[in-house]
Amino acid sequence: MSKYEPIDFNAWGLRPPGSYLDDLAESIREAENAAKQLSEETETKPDPSGKVQKEASVSAEKPDLDSLMAELDGLVGLEKVKANVRSLVNLVKVRKLREEQKLPVPPMSLHLVFMGNPGTGKTTVARLIAKLYAAIGVLSKGQLVEVDRSGLVAGYVGQTAEKTKQAIEKAMGGVLFIDEAYALTPSEAGSNDYGREAVETILKAMEDHRDDLVVIAAGYEDLMERFIASNPGLESRFNRYLVFEDYNETQLLEIFRSLCEKNGYVPDEEAGEAAGRYFRELYLQRDDNFGNARDVRNFFEHAVAAQSDRVALLDKPDRDALMRLSKEDLEKAEQA
Repeated sequence: MSKYEPIDFNAWGLRPPGSYLDDLAESIREAENAAKQLSEETETKPDPSGKVQKEASVSAEKPDLDSLMAELDGLVGLEKVKANVRSLVNLVKVRKLREEQKLPVPPMSLHLVFMGNPGTGKTTVARLIAKLYAAIGVLSKGQLVEVDRSGLVAGYVGQTAEKTKQAIEKAMGGVLFIDEAYALTPSEAGSNDYGREAVETILKAMEDHRDDLVVIAAGYEDLMERFIASNPGLESRFNRYLVFEDYNETQLLEIFRSLCEKNGYVPDEEAGEAAGRYFRELYLQRDDNFGNARDVRNFFEHAVAAQSDRVALLDKPDRDALMRLSKEDLEKAEQA
């Protein structure tokens, strides 16, 4: 007799080992099929209206070019800026068409310099340009990442480059908008100022990622000219300049009326006349601290606060009372 006799699995109430492996394989196949079916069922879901909705994992569609251009045209004032942006969009569109037809395309920088006072719409236009570039197909995402010196420069040697790279990484596929860019190269700073390290890091990224990163530098006109002249690399990469002019009194009033409409307020006749006088004086007496649309928003917010104090004293104010801005409200806003 053999030293090791075969085991009688039936006698012990057991199944042969191979059968367990077969069961395991079958279980794996069933799990894989179930996962595949679940994936197919959840990839597209019909909503109650019968329309097919993509899952959240599917990237959102790029914004429509026509609607973005309409949004640009709807901005108050900025006629020269709008014309320049339209021309730039046309240039990029034709460039893409030439690429598709295998025609040569000359080198072109999409980086921009925005020059103008605060409150003139620079950030708004930059955000639109990011979306326009994405709609055309020259940027993969179209987001805007806004930074200033504090978002790029660190306090110790070696940290600025890393901090700047993090900002650039967030902006990949979109636009890096550097507000008050001239602060990176202050005239009184020494040769060891860390802002220059940020500039060099940005210049390298503009070269390495030229196909999916756009940089817009913004600030006061005279200071931006000095900033660009401070580094030959900046002069070679930034060759398109958009000048944002101050809003005049008519445009300031138009912005104020737009804020009222968007927020559900209606100036009465006397209030409308008072607003016109206020913005006329604001424009004529403007100085270096003139904030353009920022001043309009501050005035609007003060008027709303004054109206709230007045309406709170009324007994059961109706809808019209809740929406109405009076001359008294605007006079108090002037004094705020």
